[in-house]
Amino acid sequence: MGVENVSAQTIYRIALRLCFGNNILMQFPRILRLACCLAFFSLANPAQTAEEKLNVIVILADDMGYGDVGCFGNAKFKTPAIDRMAAEGAKLTDFYAACPYCAPSRVSLLTGRYQFRSGLTKNPAPDESKESDTRGISNSEITLGNVFQKAGYRTAMIGKWHLGHKPEFAPTRHGFNEYLGILYSHDMRPVQLMDGPKVVEYPVLVANLTKKYTARALQFIEKNKAKPFFLYFAHALPHKPLAASEDFYKKSGGGLYGDAVQEVDRSVGEVLNKLKELGLDKNTLVIFTSDNGPWFGGSTGGLRGMKGTTWEGGIREPFIAWWPGKIHAGRVSHEPAIMMDIFTTSLAAAGLKIPFDRYIDGKNILPLLTSDASTPHDALFSMQGDDLATVRSGKWKLHMIASKKQKIIAPDDKWIDKRAPDGVTIIAPYEQAHPSQYPGLLSGDETKSGSLFDLEKDPAEQHDVAKQHPEVVVRLRVTFDAMNKQVEQAAAQRHEEKK
Repeated sequence: MGVENVSAQTIYRIALRLCFGNNILMQFPRILRLACCLAFFSLANPAQTAEEKLNVIVILADDMGYGDVGCFGNAKFKTPAIDRMAAEGAKLTDFYAACPYCAPSRVSLLTGRYQFRSGLTKNPAPDESKESDTRGISNSEITLGNVFQKAGYRTAMIGKWHLGHKPEFAPTRHGFNEYLGILYSHDMRPVQLMDGPKVVEYPVLVANLTKKYTARALQFIEKNKAKPFFLYFAHALPHKPLAASEDFYKKSGGGLYGDAVQEVDRSVGEVLNKLKELGLDKNTLVIFTSDNGPWFGGSTGGLRGMKGTTWEGGIREPFIAWWPGKIHAGRVSHEPAIMMDIFTTSLAAAGLKIPFDRYIDGKNILPLLTSDASTPHDALFSMQGDDLATVRSGKWKLHMIASKKQKIIAPDDKWIDKRAPDGVTIIAPYEQAHPSQYPGLLSGDETKSGSLFDLEKDPAEQHDVAKQHPEVVVRLRVTFDAMNKQVEQAAAQRHEEKK
């Protein structure tokens, strides 16, 4: 029987007998007996074991809207596993991405910092321009993977990375022991499935991605059940092009989008079931959210806008945290929180220190998940590319960039997507969502620089109340300008470094 199987009480008894009731040991010098005692007592009270170290799993859906999940109000798409996760855990109704599209949102999650601090404010892409082809996460950034890895955790990144696709930007060079996935969106050519540095599938059958990613995630959990681990599981779907395996294709009743969402939901359920099966559920924090708002075919849950816009439909995301025994079942908080909080909260839950040599924007929101605490943020911001776009403080949201009204497109209107499935380089069903299937509200007052909305009374941002509350506009402009100064200083510093 190994030492790990001996109870602390048994070890104490052995230590006491050896130190004080053993005639042979009493013949040794006192200092040697004391050393023996300390050695045995250290076995009885060892440093934190793998079982005691908290495991952390972050599941990030791609382009899943606030209203794409049943527990956030969708009656069309079936998400029983995610709904059960919310029923057994905590749900935040006012959780935000710092940007309405992929890469900047993801870098803010992994670093705990607004994207302007790292400089990754736009998407890397292998098929657009030289500039977009060479974008990526800076070597000076510290990711969640880096921190957990340094603390002795096994780390894995599965799914969409999108923080750069050149070798120096690879997940395995930024804190992850292993990686399986596509380094950018699966509508960017070439669509290649990578296992570490190797291409293992090209072209990629998109319909099988969720299944493959889930199998690898379950394998990682099983393989590291006796060790502490951090898993960053970033799904490819329901980002376009939509697809689902044969188990789900045309079976959800919600179209191809619903099929894809339902398969992601089953994946979430499989992860939670695996943790329960291995007895790891009470020692694992699982977080589920999405990188930004939905594309055509999805749902914002009645919010204005969609992916790519800084209206609520583009940046408000579903958020659920699950940690049986720590987070009480069915908790709901309406306090505002943001993507960077995942960084700080994950480290706080695991008892790890956040990096002290840089500014971390993320806050520990465990109190929101476990009590009736108020938000730790005075204000939350969103960006549109290099520009700061909005500020939210309390119930108020101020837009500082004018937003054009979205065009209404009829089902018969012609629309060409240059990144649509072609059956050769991108393999997915041809029946993709059309712009006429707009996911959010198209109505509302014109949004100008200085437009103010009361999100408590008007979460859909229909009525600009700036004229009725000029004092609020002035206060939020001051807050906005202070943060915008930091944005400008960071941009100027990067410009100098490139010279």
